[in-house]
Amino acid sequence: MTLGLEERWTLIDRISKATVTFGKYEHTLKDAIGELTVKPLTGIPVAIAILYGFWSVFGSFAGTLCTDGFFVKLFDGYWLPWIQEAFPGQGDLLYRILVDAGGIDSGEFVLSDNCFEAFGALTSGLFVAIGVVLPAIVIFYLMLALLEDVGYMPRLAVLIDTMLHKIGLHGYAIVPTILSLGCNVPGVAATRILETKKQRFIMMTLLAIFIPCGAQIGIMEKVVPDLLGWILLYLLIGYFIFGYILNKIVPGRAPEFLIDVPPYRRPLLGNIAKKVGGRIRGFFTVALPFVMLGCAIVSVLYLLGVIQFLGDLLAPIFVNWFGVPAETAGPLVAAFLRKDLAVAQLSVIEMTEYQMITAVVLVSIYFPCVATFAMMLKEGWKELLGALAALVVVVFAYGGLIHLIGILLGVA
Repeated sequence: MTLGLEERWTLIDRISKATVTFGKYEHTLKDAIGELTVKPLTGIPVAIAILYGFWSVFGSFAGTLCTDGFFVKLFDGYWLPWIQEAFPGQGDLLYRILVDAGGIDSGEFVLSDNCFEAFGALTSGLFVAIGVVLPAIVIFYLMLALLEDVGYMPRLAVLIDTMLHKIGLHGYAIVPTILSLGCNVPGVAATRILETKKQRFIMMTLLAIFIPCGAQIGIMEKVVPDLLGWILLYLLIGYFIFGYILNKIVPGRAPEFLIDVPPYRRPLLGNIAKKVGGRIRGFFTVALPFVMLGCAIVSVLYLLGVIQFLGDLLAPIFVNWFGVPAETAGPLVAAFLRKDLAVAQLSVIEMTEYQMITAVVLVSIYFPCVATFAMMLKEGWKELLGALAALVVVVFAYGGLIHLIGILLGVA
Protein backbone atom coordinates (compact mmCIF):
# COMPACT_ATOMS: atom_id res chain seq x y z
CA MET A 1 0.00 0.00 0.00
CA THR A 2 1.36 3.41 -0.96
CA LEU A 3 0.88 6.22 1.56
CA GLY A 4 0.32 9.79 0.59
CA LEU A 5 2.54 12.59 1.83
CA GLU A 6 0.15 13.65 4.61
CA GLU A 7 -0.26 10.04 5.78
CA ARG A 8 3.54 9.58 5.90
CA TRP A 9 3.97 12.58 8.18
CA THR A 10 1.13 11.32 10.39
CA LEU A 11 2.82 7.91 10.68
CA ILE A 12 6.18 9.52 11.45
CA ASP A 13 4.54 11.65 14.13
CA ARG A 14 2.93 8.56 15.76
CA ILE A 15 6.20 6.59 15.71
CA SER A 16 8.19 9.46 17.19
CA LYS A 17 5.69 9.98 20.00
CA ALA A 18 5.83 6.26 20.83
CA THR A 19 9.65 5.99 20.76
CA VAL A 20 11.19 9.38 21.63
CA THR A 21 11.36 10.60 25.22
CA PHE A 22 12.08 14.27 25.88
CA GLY A 23 13.91 15.10 29.08
CA LYS A 24 13.93 18.41 30.90
CA TYR A 25 17.00 20.56 30.17
CA GLU A 26 18.85 21.66 33.29
CA HIS A 27 21.09 24.70 33.08
CA THR A 28 24.26 23.58 34.88
CA LEU A 29 27.07 25.61 36.44
CA LYS A 30 29.34 24.47 33.61
CA ASP A 31 26.89 25.89 31.05
CA ALA A 32 26.74 29.19 32.94
CA ILE A 33 30.54 29.49 33.06
CA GLY A 34 30.71 28.65 29.36
CA GLU A 35 28.30 31.48 28.54
CA LEU A 36 30.08 33.97 30.78
CA THR A 37 33.45 33.30 29.16
CA VAL A 38 32.18 33.81 25.61
CA LYS A 39 30.22 37.07 26.10
CA PRO A 40 32.41 40.19 25.73
CA LEU A 41 31.17 41.95 28.87
CA THR A 42 32.24 39.12 31.16
CA GLY A 43 34.51 37.13 28.85
CA ILE A 44 37.11 39.87 28.31
CA PRO A 45 37.83 40.38 32.06
CA VAL A 46 38.03 36.58 32.45
CA ALA A 47 40.45 36.38 29.49
CA ILE A 48 42.62 39.13 31.00
CA ALA A 49 42.64 37.32 34.34
CA ILE A 50 43.55 33.98 32.72
CA LEU A 51 46.33 35.51 30.63
CA TYR A 52 47.65 37.39 33.67
CA GLY A 53 47.68 34.14 35.65
CA PHE A 54 49.34 32.44 32.69
CA TRP A 55 52.06 35.08 32.66
CA SER A 56 52.55 35.06 36.45
CA VAL A 57 53.03 31.30 36.55
CA PHE A 58 55.29 31.49 33.50
CA GLY A 59 57.57 34.09 35.11
CA SER A 60 57.61 32.50 38.56
CA PHE A 61 58.19 28.93 37.41
CA ALA A 62 60.50 29.49 34.44
CA GLY A 63 62.47 32.52 35.59
CA THR A 64 62.57 32.49 39.38
CA LEU A 65 62.27 28.81 40.29
CA CYS A 66 64.01 26.98 37.43
CA THR A 67 66.48 29.42 35.83
CA ASP A 68 67.61 31.50 38.82
CA GLY A 69 66.93 28.90 41.49
CA PHE A 70 68.55 25.89 39.80
CA PHE A 71 70.14 26.25 36.36
CA VAL A 72 72.20 29.40 37.07
CA LYS A 73 73.76 27.66 40.07
CA LEU A 74 74.31 24.44 38.10
CA PHE A 75 75.88 26.05 35.02
CA ASP A 76 77.86 28.86 36.69
CA GLY A 77 78.91 26.89 39.76
CA TYR A 78 79.75 23.52 38.21
CA TRP A 79 79.54 23.25 34.42
CA LEU A 80 81.43 26.44 33.47
CA PRO A 81 84.46 25.96 35.79
CA TRP A 82 84.72 22.30 34.79
CA ILE A 83 84.63 22.83 31.02
CA GLN A 84 86.93 25.87 31.22
CA GLU A 85 89.49 23.64 32.92
CA ALA A 86 88.89 20.39 31.02
CA PHE A 87 88.70 21.73 27.43
CA PRO A 88 92.19 21.89 25.86
CA GLY A 89 93.79 24.91 24.19
CA GLN A 90 92.63 27.66 26.54
CA GLY A 91 92.55 30.97 24.67
CA ASP A 92 92.88 29.60 21.13
CA LEU A 93 90.24 30.07 18.40
CA LEU A 94 88.36 26.78 18.91
CA TYR A 95 88.31 27.28 22.69
CA ARG A 96 86.86 30.78 22.33
CA ILE A 97 84.17 29.56 19.91
CA LEU A 98 83.07 26.50 21.89
CA VAL A 99 83.83 27.38 25.52
CA ASP A 100 84.63 30.98 26.39
CA ALA A 101 85.14 34.05 24.21
CA GLY A 102 86.70 35.62 27.31
CA GLY A 103 88.63 38.86 27.15
CA ILE A 104 92.16 40.24 27.03
CA ASP A 105 93.55 42.18 30.01
CA SER A 106 97.20 43.34 29.89
CA GLY A 107 97.92 40.72 27.26
CA GLU A 108 96.45 37.91 29.37
CA PHE A 109 93.41 35.84 28.39
CA VAL A 110 90.71 36.33 31.05
CA LEU A 111 88.01 33.72 31.60
CA SER A 112 84.34 34.66 32.06
CA ASP A 113 82.78 34.04 35.47
CA ASN A 114 79.28 33.12 34.22
CA CYS A 115 77.79 31.25 31.26
CA PHE A 116 75.70 34.20 30.22
CA GLU A 117 78.77 36.24 29.21
CA ALA A 118 81.01 33.39 28.02
CA PHE A 119 79.35 33.26 24.54
CA GLY A 120 80.65 29.77 23.80
CA ALA A 121 78.48 27.17 22.07
CA LEU A 122 78.97 24.72 24.95
CA THR A 123 78.49 27.34 27.67
CA SER A 124 76.17 30.20 26.63
CA GLY A 125 74.57 28.03 23.96
CA LEU A 126 73.68 25.23 26.37
CA PHE A 127 72.77 27.61 29.20
CA VAL A 128 70.39 29.65 27.05
CA ALA A 129 68.81 26.54 25.53
CA ILE A 130 68.57 24.34 28.64
CA GLY A 131 68.68 26.82 31.50
CA VAL A 132 66.53 29.64 30.13
CA VAL A 133 64.48 28.48 27.13
CA LEU A 134 63.60 24.91 28.14
CA PRO A 135 61.87 25.81 31.46
CA ALA A 136 60.04 28.64 29.68
CA ILE A 137 58.64 26.49 26.89
CA VAL A 138 57.82 23.57 29.21
CA ILE A 139 55.56 25.71 31.42
CA PHE A 140 54.24 27.64 28.41
CA TYR A 141 53.20 24.55 26.46
CA LEU A 142 51.91 22.83 29.60
CA MET A 143 49.55 25.72 30.36
CA LEU A 144 48.56 26.07 26.69
CA ALA A 145 47.74 22.35 26.47
CA LEU A 146 45.65 22.66 29.66
CA LEU A 147 43.63 25.56 28.20
CA GLU A 148 43.14 23.64 24.95
CA ASP A 149 42.01 20.46 26.71
CA VAL A 150 39.62 22.29 29.05
CA GLY A 151 37.95 23.92 26.04
CA TYR A 152 38.89 27.56 26.69
CA MET A 153 40.82 28.26 23.47
CA PRO A 154 37.71 28.21 21.17
CA ARG A 155 36.07 30.74 23.50
CA LEU A 156 39.14 32.98 23.36
CA ALA A 157 38.97 32.74 19.54
CA VAL A 158 35.32 33.87 19.60
CA LEU A 159 36.11 36.75 21.98
CA ILE A 160 38.95 38.14 19.90
CA ASP A 161 37.36 37.51 16.49
CA THR A 162 35.95 41.03 16.06
CA MET A 163 39.26 42.66 16.93
CA LEU A 164 41.27 40.41 14.60
CA HIS A 165 38.88 41.12 11.74
CA LYS A 166 40.20 44.70 11.79
CA ILE A 167 43.55 43.33 10.58
CA GLY A 168 42.13 40.86 8.04
CA LEU A 169 42.25 37.80 10.31
CA HIS A 170 39.68 35.94 12.40
CA GLY A 171 39.52 34.32 15.81
CA TYR A 172 41.48 31.20 14.81
CA ALA A 173 44.54 33.45 14.31
CA ILE A 174 44.93 33.48 18.09
CA VAL A 175 46.23 29.89 17.85
CA PRO A 176 49.38 30.58 15.77
CA THR A 177 49.90 33.81 17.71
CA ILE A 178 49.98 32.05 21.07
CA LEU A 179 52.01 29.13 19.67
CA SER A 180 54.62 31.64 18.46
CA LEU A 181 55.07 32.89 22.01
CA GLY A 182 56.59 29.45 22.61
CA CYS A 183 58.42 29.15 19.28
CA ASN A 184 57.85 30.93 15.97
CA VAL A 185 58.42 27.73 13.96
CA PRO A 186 55.19 25.90 15.02
CA GLY A 187 53.43 29.28 14.92
CA VAL A 188 54.30 29.74 11.23
CA ALA A 189 53.26 26.12 10.55
CA ALA A 190 49.91 26.76 12.29
CA THR A 191 49.06 29.58 9.84
CA ARG A 192 47.86 26.77 7.54
CA ILE A 193 44.59 26.64 9.52
CA LEU A 194 43.64 30.02 7.99
CA GLU A 195 41.54 29.79 4.83
CA THR A 196 43.01 32.29 2.36
CA LYS A 197 46.48 33.22 1.08
CA LYS A 198 45.92 36.79 2.27
CA GLN A 199 45.24 35.69 5.84
CA ARG A 200 48.18 33.27 5.88
CA PHE A 201 50.54 35.94 4.52
CA ILE A 202 49.40 38.58 7.04
CA MET A 203 49.63 36.11 9.91
CA MET A 204 53.08 34.81 8.94
CA THR A 205 54.41 38.36 8.51
CA LEU A 206 53.06 39.56 11.87
CA LEU A 207 54.43 36.48 13.65
CA ALA A 208 57.89 36.94 12.14
CA ILE A 209 58.00 40.61 13.11
CA PHE A 210 56.04 41.23 16.30
CA ILE A 211 55.75 37.98 18.27
CA PRO A 212 58.81 37.18 20.42
CA CYS A 213 59.47 33.49 21.02
CA GLY A 214 59.88 31.83 24.41
CA ALA A 215 63.68 32.11 24.13
CA GLN A 216 63.51 35.90 23.77
CA ILE A 217 60.89 36.29 26.48
CA GLY A 218 62.92 34.10 28.83
CA ILE A 219 66.05 36.22 28.27
CA MET A 220 64.07 39.46 28.62
CA GLU A 221 62.58 38.15 31.87
CA LYS A 222 66.10 37.55 33.15
CA VAL A 223 68.00 40.66 31.98
CA VAL A 224 65.35 43.43 31.67
CA PRO A 225 62.42 42.29 33.85
CA ASP A 226 61.37 45.84 34.79
CA LEU A 227 61.08 46.87 31.13
CA LEU A 228 59.41 43.74 29.80
CA GLY A 229 55.87 45.15 30.05
CA TRP A 230 56.77 48.23 27.96
CA ILE A 231 58.57 46.09 25.37
CA LEU A 232 55.57 43.77 24.95
CA LEU A 233 53.19 46.76 24.81
CA TYR A 234 55.14 48.29 21.91
CA LEU A 235 55.12 44.94 20.11
CA LEU A 236 51.37 44.52 20.66
CA ILE A 237 50.64 48.02 19.35
CA GLY A 238 52.82 47.37 16.30
CA TYR A 239 51.05 44.04 15.70
CA PHE A 240 47.69 45.78 15.29
CA ILE A 241 48.92 48.94 13.51
CA PHE A 242 50.81 47.12 10.79
CA GLY A 243 48.25 44.31 10.64
CA TYR A 244 45.64 46.97 9.81
CA ILE A 245 47.91 48.43 7.11
CA LEU A 246 48.65 45.01 5.61
CA ASN A 247 44.94 44.23 5.51
CA LYS A 248 44.38 47.39 3.44
CA ILE A 249 47.18 46.84 0.92
CA VAL A 250 47.33 43.04 0.52
CA PRO A 251 44.76 41.80 -2.04
CA GLY A 252 42.51 38.85 -1.27
CA ARG A 253 39.60 37.76 0.92
CA ALA A 254 39.22 37.72 4.70
CA PRO A 255 36.12 35.53 5.20
CA GLU A 256 34.12 34.97 8.36
CA PHE A 257 34.69 31.77 10.27
CA LEU A 258 32.48 29.16 11.87
CA ILE A 259 33.65 27.46 15.04
CA ASP A 260 32.16 24.77 17.22
CA VAL A 261 32.45 25.88 20.85
CA PRO A 262 32.60 22.67 22.91
CA PRO A 263 31.41 22.44 26.50
CA TYR A 264 33.98 22.75 29.24
CA ARG A 265 35.41 19.38 30.16
CA ARG A 266 37.88 17.86 32.55
CA PRO A 267 41.39 17.84 31.05
CA LEU A 268 42.88 14.43 30.33
CA LEU A 269 46.42 13.88 31.57
CA GLY A 270 47.21 11.66 28.57
CA ASN A 271 46.20 14.36 26.07
CA ILE A 272 48.25 17.03 27.84
CA ALA A 273 51.29 14.75 28.09
CA LYS A 274 51.17 13.96 24.35
CA LYS A 275 50.86 17.63 23.35
CA VAL A 276 53.62 18.85 25.66
CA GLY A 277 55.86 15.88 24.90
CA GLY A 278 55.59 16.41 21.13
CA ARG A 279 56.37 20.10 21.40
CA ILE A 280 59.34 19.51 23.73
CA ARG A 281 60.73 16.88 21.36
CA GLY A 282 60.41 19.46 18.59
CA PHE A 283 62.46 21.88 20.69
CA PHE A 284 65.29 19.37 21.18
CA THR A 285 65.38 18.36 17.51
CA VAL A 286 64.92 21.80 15.92
CA ALA A 287 65.54 24.69 18.30
CA LEU A 288 68.42 23.33 20.43
CA PRO A 289 70.75 22.65 17.47
CA PHE A 290 69.97 26.12 16.07
CA VAL A 291 70.73 27.78 19.42
CA MET A 292 74.14 26.12 19.65
CA LEU A 293 74.92 26.61 15.94
CA GLY A 294 73.84 30.24 16.10
CA CYS A 295 76.00 30.83 19.17
CA ALA A 296 79.03 29.29 17.41
CA ILE A 297 78.48 31.32 14.22
CA VAL A 298 78.06 34.57 16.19
CA SER A 299 81.31 33.83 18.05
CA VAL A 300 83.16 33.19 14.76
CA LEU A 301 81.82 36.38 13.18
CA TYR A 302 82.80 38.39 16.27
CA LEU A 303 86.29 36.91 16.39
CA LEU A 304 86.79 37.53 12.64
CA GLY A 305 85.63 41.13 13.05
CA VAL A 306 82.65 40.76 10.69
CA ILE A 307 80.09 41.82 13.29
CA GLN A 308 82.27 44.78 14.29
CA PHE A 309 82.66 45.85 10.65
CA LEU A 310 78.91 45.68 9.97
CA GLY A 311 78.20 47.36 13.29
CA ASP A 312 80.50 50.27 12.46
CA LEU A 313 78.98 50.52 8.98
CA LEU A 314 75.41 50.65 10.31
CA ALA A 315 76.09 52.58 13.51
CA PRO A 316 75.03 56.00 12.09
CA ILE A 317 71.60 54.57 11.23
CA PHE A 318 71.15 53.08 14.69
CA VAL A 319 72.32 56.25 16.45
CA ASN A 320 70.56 58.88 14.33
CA TRP A 321 67.39 57.08 13.21
CA PHE A 322 66.70 54.65 16.06
CA GLY A 323 68.32 56.67 18.86
CA VAL A 324 70.32 53.80 20.40
CA PRO A 325 74.07 53.76 21.24
CA ALA A 326 76.53 52.82 18.49
CA GLU A 327 77.58 49.73 20.51
CA THR A 328 74.14 48.17 19.94
CA ALA A 329 74.77 47.86 16.20
CA GLY A 330 76.81 44.66 16.65
CA PRO A 331 74.20 42.73 18.68
CA LEU A 332 71.43 43.97 16.37
CA VAL A 333 73.31 42.66 13.33
CA ALA A 334 73.88 39.33 15.11
CA ALA A 335 70.17 39.09 15.97
CA PHE A 336 69.53 37.41 12.61
CA LEU A 337 71.29 34.31 13.94
CA ARG A 338 70.08 34.31 17.56
CA LYS A 339 67.71 36.97 18.87
CA ASP A 340 67.93 35.68 22.45
CA LEU A 341 71.73 35.98 22.49
CA ALA A 342 71.43 39.47 20.97
CA VAL A 343 69.19 40.53 23.89
CA ALA A 344 71.77 39.09 26.28
CA GLN A 345 74.50 41.12 24.58
CA LEU A 346 72.42 44.30 24.74
CA SER A 347 72.02 43.88 28.50
CA VAL A 348 75.74 44.58 29.12
CA ILE A 349 75.75 47.85 27.10
CA GLU A 350 75.30 51.07 29.06
CA MET A 351 72.18 52.94 27.89
CA THR A 352 69.05 54.60 29.22
CA GLU A 353 65.92 52.59 29.98
CA TYR A 354 64.13 53.98 26.93
CA GLN A 355 67.09 53.14 24.70
CA MET A 356 67.03 49.60 26.09
CA ILE A 357 63.30 49.32 25.31
CA THR A 358 63.96 50.58 21.77
CA ALA A 359 66.91 48.24 21.24
CA VAL A 360 65.06 45.13 22.46
CA VAL A 361 62.00 46.00 20.36
CA LEU A 362 64.30 46.36 17.34
CA VAL A 363 65.76 42.91 18.03
CA SER A 364 62.23 41.48 18.13
CA ILE A 365 61.05 43.11 14.88
CA TYR A 366 64.35 42.45 13.13
CA PHE A 367 64.82 39.54 10.69
CA PRO A 368 63.33 36.27 11.97
CA CYS A 369 65.76 33.73 13.41
CA VAL A 370 67.29 31.18 11.04
CA ALA A 371 64.82 28.41 12.02
CA THR A 372 61.79 30.65 11.40
CA PHE A 373 63.36 31.91 8.16
CA ALA A 374 63.66 28.30 6.94
CA MET A 375 60.06 27.55 7.95
CA MET A 376 58.78 30.62 6.09
CA LEU A 377 60.71 29.51 2.99
CA LYS A 378 58.89 26.16 3.13
CA GLU A 379 55.58 28.06 2.98
CA GLY A 380 56.63 29.64 -0.34
CA TRP A 381 59.45 31.86 -1.59
CA LYS A 382 57.08 34.57 -2.86
CA GLU A 383 55.45 34.82 0.56
CA LEU A 384 58.89 34.92 2.19
CA LEU A 385 60.10 37.77 -0.05
CA GLY A 386 56.88 39.70 0.57
CA ALA A 387 57.20 39.20 4.34
CA LEU A 388 60.85 40.33 4.29
CA ALA A 389 59.95 43.44 2.26
CA ALA A 390 57.27 44.29 4.82
CA LEU A 391 59.75 43.59 7.61
CA VAL A 392 62.33 46.08 6.27
CA VAL A 393 59.67 48.81 6.03
CA VAL A 394 58.36 48.02 9.52
CA VAL A 395 61.83 48.06 11.13
CA PHE A 396 62.66 51.52 9.80
CA ALA A 397 59.17 53.00 10.19
CA TYR A 398 58.37 51.62 13.63
CA GLY A 399 61.90 51.96 14.99
CA GLY A 400 61.96 55.60 13.91
CA LEU A 401 58.47 56.15 15.38
CA ILE A 402 59.55 54.75 18.77
CA HIS A 403 62.56 57.10 18.74
CA LEU A 404 60.27 60.03 17.85
CA ILE A 405 57.94 59.17 20.72
CA GLY A 406 60.94 59.14 23.06
CA ILE A 407 62.02 62.59 21.82
CA LEU A 408 58.52 64.01 22.29
CA LEU A 409 58.35 62.55 25.82
CA GLY A 410 61.85 63.80 26.59
CA VAL A 411 63.20 60.33 27.47
CA ALA A 412 65.12 59.45 24.27
